[in-house]
Amino acid sequence: MSEGAIDLQALTKRYGAHAAVSEVSMRVPEGSCLALLGHNGAGKTTLMKLMLGLTRASAGSIAVLGADPGSAGLDFRRRIGFLPENVAFHEEISGLETLRFYARLKKEPLEVCGVLLERVGLTHAAERRVKTYSKGMRQRLGLAQALIGRPRLLLLDEPTTGLDPVLRQEFFRIIQELEAAGATVVLSSHILTELEARTDLIAIMKRGRLVVLGDLDTLRREADLPVRIRVTVSGETAVIAERLGDLVRKRSGEHSLELTCALPDKMAVLGRITALGRAVADIDIELPSLDDVYLRFGHDPEDVS
Repeated sequence: MSEGAIDLQALTKRYGAHAAVSEVSMRVPEGSCLALLGHNGAGKTTLMKLMLGLTRASAGSIAVLGADPGSAGLDFRRRIGFLPENVAFHEEISGLETLRFYARLKKEPLEVCGVLLERVGLTHAAERRVKTYSKGMRQRLGLAQALIGRPRLLLLDEPTTGLDPVLRQEFFRIIQELEAAGATVVLSSHILTELEARTDLIAIMKRGRLVVLGDLDTLRREADLPVRIRVTVSGETAVIAERLGDLVRKRSGEHSLELTCALPDKMAVLGRITALGRAVADIDIELPSLDDVYLRFGHDPEDVS
């Protein structure tokens, strides 16, 4: 992971007077998974289009897999896989014919199409016309298309839309396999809970600017959000509450207390709680979630969609 799959320096994209992306700088190592988060209109899709070379930067520099995507040729594009938010395929041809079309564009052997359909669970529908596919099936077909050619970089915009929980698990299993093989993945999603334990880096954008970039633990510290601790006691709650008085946020039941502390103080607080010995029956620790972190850095009150 020493090489940079994506390297952006003060990258800016303007449409007239509007800056859709403004002075974004980030480096994404090879073989890592980046969660790209932000409100609608934050600049996520524009940033992906810049990485794909579908639009050119107004200022700054961009290197993707060591090349400028705006001027790179077919060799570069064969190493990129892209799944847009709204998948659109020709409805009158089959799923297999669809993949064969994209395989020809990437100059890949047609034999891979059947393998990819099996990988995304669409073998049974390979000969059916795409117009008969459900939304989830179209999404899986889109993922199969993005995987043609064993791409070194995958850009996935809301990839789990329309997938049930089982298929979402299978989707992330495929992503983990690609990462293990050295591919770099950029994921944009509004379903933050499914990204929390599955990404190496998190980038939060707001109104075209990169607000924060780092792993979840780093962003938790930067957000300065409290750790919530639920203590189940085996004796009198009032006695325990008195001994932990400065930490107690509320009593949530006859034998339960809720405490809060700063993230750097977590171990010291746990030491105080465990020092109570048998008076403590159980401890449940809730770290700030990715939702909490996003609300701290990325929430835009003007985004009502």
